[in-house]
Amino acid sequence: MKVAFMGNPKFALPSLESLLESKHEVKAIVSNPAKPMGRKRVLKHTDVGSYSLQNNIELIELDSFNNDTIYKKLLSLNVDIFVVVAFRILPEKYISIPKFGSINLHASLLPSYRGAAPIQWALMNGDKTTGVSVFQIEKKVDTGKIITQAKIDIDKNDNYEILSNKLSKVGAGALVEALNNLEEGEVDYNKQDNSLVTKAPKISKEMLRIQWDWPAAKINNWVRGLSPKPGMMAIFQNKRTKILKTLVLDDKVKSAPGKIKAAANSSLEIYTGRGLISILELQQEGKKCLPIDQFLRGTRISDRDFFS
Repeated sequence: MKVAFMGNPKFALPSLESLLESKHEVKAIVSNPAKPMGRKRVLKHTDVGSYSLQNNIELIELDSFNNDTIYKKLLSLNVDIFVVVAFRILPEKYISIPKFGSINLHASLLPSYRGAAPIQWALMNGDKTTGVSVFQIEKKVDTGKIITQAKIDIDKNDNYEILSNKLSKVGAGALVEALNNLEEGEVDYNKQDNSLVTKAPKISKEMLRIQWDWPAAKINNWVRGLSPKPGMMAIFQNKRTKILKTLVLDDKVKSAPGKIKAAANSSLEIYTGRGLISILELQQEGKKCLPIDQFLRGTRISDRDFFS
């Protein structure tokens, strides 16, 4: 099949690479335009855009869906299908351009976790399994008929970055399988059961502050789901501190939430609303991420110190 691939971040790259290695033909890549980044405001392409340029594949930088020139360019490609991975919500007039319409790779087992942050919410909710879905794009976001799915276990040490990498690779295989089946007319579409829908809304800044009165297990899950970026936040010794890795030591003990139980050479243990949690990695504002033993060597902690 002739394909136009649409994507932006690193998550989309395994899918793009798998398509390029498959029997299908990637005619062009569509990505967001380069943006000025950093203090020097240097123009930086998306991960997908950079890959396209490095591999001499035609890159179409789509600034606005109202750009008539871009719309006509996509029409002129005469591709069979649009493949969308971590891009943007396509307007209806774009969805139906190709013969086979448009398909999307979503990082959950739909209809679970419809929305912008399915990987984060699976971890934050303490799920034991997750997966990917390839579905036919329809007008309403993440509601289309499912072409194929793949399920994986979530490891207790997975965080957002690790699980995202795993799902991007699993998704790449599922995407090629979906295209093969579409081309051969062997798709058994599965309609999503709306009674089983759960949502995965975008992560807001307000969600990043650790609530120490939560149970230790919930705090640990949220740290996993939001690490390494954007990172859960606490205040310690009047400094904003990202908590990037934790371990639940006890899920029953109670004391004042945020109180430090022990601060030894290699251990920093904090009481929560229910249970005890050990901080393994953190990053104070203006400094680099440190394992806890290095942090403790350079920090004096008193009995009056609290995490808030």
